[in-house]
Amino acid sequence: MKEYSENQSALKSGQARVAATGFLSLFSLIGIMFYGLTFFYDFWVQEFGWTRATVTSGNAFAKILVGLFGFVVGYLIDRFGPRKMMLAGILMAGGAVIGLGLMTSLWQFYVFYIFSALGYMCGGPLPNQVLTSRWFDKARGKAMGFAYLGIGIGGMLAPQIAKALNVEFGYRHALVILGVTMILLSFPMAWFVKDNPPQTGDSSTTDKPEEPKRDIKAILKTRAFYLLLIGSMCSIGAVSATSQNLKLFFSLDLKYSQTQAANVLSLILAASIFGRLFMGWLADKIEKKYVMLLIYCLVASAIPLLYFATTPGVIYVFAIVFGVGLGGDYMIIPLMAADLFGVKVMGRVMGIILTGDGLAEAIMPWMVGWIRDISGSYANGFSVLIVLAVVGIITVILTPKRMPVN
Repeated sequence: MKEYSENQSALKSGQARVAATGFLSLFSLIGIMFYGLTFFYDFWVQEFGWTRATVTSGNAFAKILVGLFGFVVGYLIDRFGPRKMMLAGILMAGGAVIGLGLMTSLWQFYVFYIFSALGYMCGGPLPNQVLTSRWFDKARGKAMGFAYLGIGIGGMLAPQIAKALNVEFGYRHALVILGVTMILLSFPMAWFVKDNPPQTGDSSTTDKPEEPKRDIKAILKTRAFYLLLIGSMCSIGAVSATSQNLKLFFSLDLKYSQTQAANVLSLILAASIFGRLFMGWLADKIEKKYVMLLIYCLVASAIPLLYFATTPGVIYVFAIVFGVGLGGDYMIIPLMAADLFGVKVMGRVMGIILTGDGLAEAIMPWMVGWIRDISGSYANGFSVLIVLAVVGIITVILTPKRMPVN
């Protein structure tokens, strides 16, 4: 009885560390790095004379190159645990942001973006999803929602911090300070977290005893896997392409000031905080398929509002609707995957899915920027994203709630 009580105490303490680790690493590697870097796109356009396609191509090139190794990273996480991968990823991501503050040429731009993609793959959503799924079961949605809250808060604060640092020190020193901050915030907690929970004899805290051990080869033959893959690629592509081009759209097309652009971007990420918490709570209450469908509908309905961005008030409606959808988008995918395929092969399953998502996340922002460069307007690019989001909705409708147990 004493041993059981001690294990329960260790479990709760470990779960708190896991949640904090997820929050801080996602705060840094996505909130600051992914959303924060977009704040500097127009500075690169103005200083180096690069096109919109060029400044969005760093993310595209790096994600495509690194994304090819997503399954390998997933295998390493399943084999050796997520902690070591997270530590390496945090150092690479922080170093990449520092490097982007010091770069002076295009080849350096691409090199540091490669390291940012490596950091994202090794220290971002994938290891955190595996870690959270190992430590939580019944409250997995809430735990994932809390961890992903770091993205919302980090993304909300990043434009304001970047704006203030740019005013005080210039954009180059701002990037260096952000990179150092990322490492200092996320590395210590990841150092002390454990890969697996203690055995408590309580099936509500770890893998369910009756969960079948599914073979990854069998999973890859199922229709559900490819529906989840395609649906997530479509929605992530639409979300990332919109997010990555917003600062350019606001500053260079709509002629917003740096303060106005930062405020709208912060509002989007503030709304995403509610989206992550609400969708995480909802995913513990109803079928995750319906939560996923709601999220994808929000994304698809928000993008058309950008056609009316010059109408007073519309941009704020867009920011709230898109932000709520953004908040749940990345979070719902591993929850759906855990329901469909179980947590024992989560690393490999999500490694493949995140590889596909990473490709969509890389290609679509570049494509929309390229369409803007050749057409002189974002209208056609936004149309492509609306179609993409609708395809995502259709695939969710076709995806089963759960896989049958053989």
